[in-house]
Amino acid sequence: MNKSIDYYFAPQSPWAYLGHARFAVMAAAAQASVRVLPADFGRIFAATGGLPLPKRAPVRQAYRLIELARFRDLLKLPMNLEPRYFPVAADDAARLIIAVDRDDGSAAAMRLSAAVYGAVWVQQRNIADAQTLVELLQECGLPQERQLQSREPLVQSQFDANTERAIAAGVFGTPSYCLDGEIFWGQDRLEFLGRKLQSVIKSVGVS
Repeated sequence: MNKSIDYYFAPQSPWAYLGHARFAVMAAAAQASVRVLPADFGRIFAATGGLPLPKRAPVRQAYRLIELARFRDLLKLPMNLEPRYFPVAADDAARLIIAVDRDDGSAAAMRLSAAVYGAVWVQQRNIADAQTLVELLQECGLPQERQLQSREPLVQSQFDANTERAIAAGVFGTPSYCLDGEIFWGQDRLEFLGRKLQSVIKSVGVS
């Protein structure tokens, strides 16, 4: 078994935001590499029977807010439950993360992902706006030219490949963490991912 985690997510996902910092700490502590794989969950939902939030029954939408509040309070994270810019188109943000991952590495992509989550759920900024994405690059100390590079056909191809890879792996929700072929769906499954990481460490004799 290896220690590489496939991290599938939508950049506007509140659940990915709630789990991101804990996941990053967990992966670093286990010396596990992370494949940062933002994907098109509109396509994933269509392929796996899921529904985008506006199409879900009102009772499900209402309960979602209750659960978000519970986890926000449990984790003591800042969070606007109904931010100004949500729902929001996130494909541009996803492609920007991919461009950063390609040219600056996974650690930079993880840092930018955290900034994108925070922009939506804490700062109430519009991640569908190109200027907002440029500002997030600046705030993360990353080159502004990544914004233009994110529009390249190769980046779109990678976005499509991430999505197809997610569907092939059996991913159906965001965030999903995949380790050695096993899926852990949702930030509330991070404890189970941690246990799996420990079993991997023991199997390869890493202290």
